[in-house]
Amino acid sequence: MTTLTEIENSELIQSRYSVLSDAARRVASPQIRNTGTIGGNLCQDTRCWYYRYGTDCYRAGGTTCYADTPEGQNREHCLWGADRCVAVSPSDTAPALVVLDARMVVQNAEGEREIPAEEFFIGPDVDIERMTVLEPGDFFTGIRIPNAWAGSRFYFEKVADRNTWDFALVNIASAMVVEGGSISRIRMAAGGVECVPKRLTVVEEVVTGSAPDEQTGALAGRWRCGATPLNYNHFKIPFWRTSSNALSATHDEVLRPVDEWSFYG
Repeated sequence: MTTLTEIENSELIQSRYSVLSDAARRVASPQIRNTGTIGGNLCQDTRCWYYRYGTDCYRAGGTTCYADTPEGQNREHCLWGADRCVAVSPSDTAPALVVLDARMVVQNAEGEREIPAEEFFIGPDVDIERMTVLEPGDFFTGIRIPNAWAGSRFYFEKVADRNTWDFALVNIASAMVVEGGSISRIRMAAGGVECVPKRLTVVEEVVTGSAPDEQTGALAGRWRCGATPLNYNHFKIPFWRTSSNALSATHDEVLRPVDEWSFYG
């Protein structure tokens, strides 16, 4: 099993897919990264304290989302995708793997299958008791990263109450290819805002073809399409300004291509 520290310190990942090593570096604390695996970070359950502390909420088989009530404490909860449950994906590495278009390797008694990272995570509209497609008997055995985004301009940012240990209030990852002074390809994803890593397809469409400059960044930073804040998490909306920083990333190295890179979860 590959630890988060191994991901963080891998020279190959740092040189080719630095968005992933940057994300791993922001997880929890050094002690946890030394023992915790990337598979565990991706598959961890939601941090919602109502669910964690044993209330009979929807996710636990009940009939109420206690975070989504007039008295509910929902500072860390979702801006999008609520369907009875307003908990969010707690993983820092998930958005990075989504923008890298990684594939998750899952094995069971019937054999091996690959699942795109964007489809690996599921929301309450699909199954309110799970956060990934993994079912009993499934083993998450590895991650395969294709070459398509190797050496791109990468960006990762995490907003949290503390610089270490804490879960993200909002995080954002991006991979961008610039050709002829314009953005030719870009993938962006955010965590801490929905039950799954949220792909920012609207932003991608808006900025593609534009120069990666402050004007384009400001346009991206204003995006909040369809956000529905709860009573105590309106403050998350301004954090979308961090998406503008992604458009001034400077990871420009031209690297030797490979077909893909794999490691064990």
